[in-house]
Amino acid sequence: MEKTEKQKMLAGELYFAEDPELVGENKRACRLLRMYNATTEEQQEQRRQILQELFGKLGQKASIVPPFHCDYGSNIYAGDRFYMNYGCVILDCNTVHIGENVMCAPYVQIYTAYHPIEPEIRFSGRELAAPVKIGNNVWIGGSAIICPGVTIGDNTTIGAGSVVVKNIPANVVAAGNPCRIIRQLS
Repeated sequence: MEKTEKQKMLAGELYFAEDPELVGENKRACRLLRMYNATTEEQQEQRRQILQELFGKLGQKASIVPPFHCDYGSNIYAGDRFYMNYGCVILDCNTVHIGENVMCAPYVQIYTAYHPIEPEIRFSGRELAAPVKIGNNVWIGGSAIICPGVTIGDNTTIGAGSVVVKNIPANVVAAGNPCRIIRQLS
């Protein structure tokens, strides 16, 4: 049996994002995000309900300050006490697993989506996506970019403006472009 484009996308294989199923799921996310981003600070319960409908999993006491943007939402699995500040983006064309007690400063971007480097394949309209995993007790500084396929270990801090292109282990402070370990935590 042939895989659907969604199955290919989640398996990290080349897929067509313009597939009707994926377009429909993106439209659903856009509708929910439009409602979410139009809420006010007095509408905390409504915000939570929208995020619960949008995300694959949303832990207790999770909070995202609008505006927030994502591709599908259903591929995002966030733990308890997850916090994202203003203007964050998650391109969830593959799974994004976020642990407990994770804090993201303004304009953090988490990408699972990428394009083939070979021009012939790229111009065919096919795309790729690789999962991102963020451990527990992680702090990601403002405007940091987490690239496709990256894992960040528990208790780690990623400095503001970092571009994380490779896995970062647990219990470190890492920063820069490309992001590298600055020090070990005891």
